[in-house]
Amino acid sequence: MIIKLDTSVFRLTKHKTETVKKVAVPLTREQWITADRIVIIAMFIATIAGAILF
Repeated sequence: MIIKLDTSVFRLTKHKTETVKKVAVPLTREQWITADRIVIIAMFIATIAGAILF
């Protein structure tokens, strides 16, 4: 049986505070290289683990 929710409960809840929007800062060349190396190492380890398991 479907129960209709009492909407007066939602009026008692706190209002959401305004969130501060963050501006996306582009990565530098060094940060891209570091991120790329981390991804390549993770893929290499996953490939080795997959080869051992299967």
